[in-house]
Amino acid sequence: MTKTTSALTAALAALTLGTATAPAMAANVDGPSVFWKISMYGNPRALTSGMEALAEKVAEETDGKFQIRIFYAEQLGPARENLDGLKLNAFEGAGICNFYHPGKNPAWMVFSLPFLPVANPQADRYIRERMFEHPAIVADMEKWNAIPYVSGLLPQFEMMGKGEPPRSLEDWKGLQVRAGGGLGDAMELLGATKQTLSAGETLTAFQNGTVDVAAFPYTYAHVAFKINEEADWYTSNMSPGSAECGWVLNKTAFEALPDQYKALIWDNRSLVLDKQQEAYAAQDEKNIAMFQQTLTEVRYDEAALEAFREIAGKPVWDKWVADNPEFDAQGVLDAFLGYAEEATNP
Repeated sequence: MTKTTSALTAALAALTLGTATAPAMAANVDGPSVFWKISMYGNPRALTSGMEALAEKVAEETDGKFQIRIFYAEQLGPARENLDGLKLNAFEGAGICNFYHPGKNPAWMVFSLPFLPVANPQADRYIRERMFEHPAIVADMEKWNAIPYVSGLLPQFEMMGKGEPPRSLEDWKGLQVRAGGGLGDAMELLGATKQTLSAGETLTAFQNGTVDVAAFPYTYAHVAFKINEEADWYTSNMSPGSAECGWVLNKTAFEALPDQYKALIWDNRSLVLDKQQEAYAAQDEKNIAMFQQTLTEVRYDEAALEAFREIAGKPVWDKWVADNPEFDAQGVLDAFLGYAEEATNP
């Protein structure tokens, strides 16, 4: 055996021995094997980026022992029945939209009131994080064996439609508008007819002519659900309000987790919110340029916007409070407005 061959053999033997005796990579968070199913409507998009990041983080920290999988396109159940599924322990978490089932989460409808004073995305995040701890918001979910986890941080809605653009507020009369909650009520005050459709149903309604206009979080959702491919025009400064399409957890499943897994989920709420905000911003950068090239932009002057706020702002808030005597609706609204003030003037 030559000296070179001998040295190579020794090196390979040492490498083999080292590989055989090297310890396996230890998990940062140790625990049992757990698999969670999350029910979601639609396809992967900016809204879901945060929960996807959480799933990756949890798997990484536990060396694959805790797995979270998001099931898209209503594979686990219809969007309007996600709360029912949680109550039945059919899955461990879900994305919900408050206006898909207003009777199931009446306090959550505060998020859909039009023209709430939300100054910017940072203020919006502060408000929603605090509101997710509000007793009425928590109580709404307890009825469905659910726990509020994180907000979807939906951006302000804008409108996208077919046909002649509504250049004035009067032009909204007679239009069929997909919009839910207080935002839908606001559009009715302009003479439109509201249609409360799930996001997945809206494109078909757009195509068959049963809906003229779709209100969606601007800009990511219009593209995610391909509304822009059918539309002729869009509004860019109406900013009539938003909704809460957030994430909730199955209370039974969460409470059954070992403490270290509970902490792993709860301590990474900021990760979910950060990723969502980053994804929305990235989509805006791309989508706004595309909208400007392919669609007619509709912008309203300040006088028209102020008239809209006067017609459909506080009057809709007051009606919502009056229509919900079964819980402290005024207290929920006051809390939202208080957090908005804190966010604007810390």
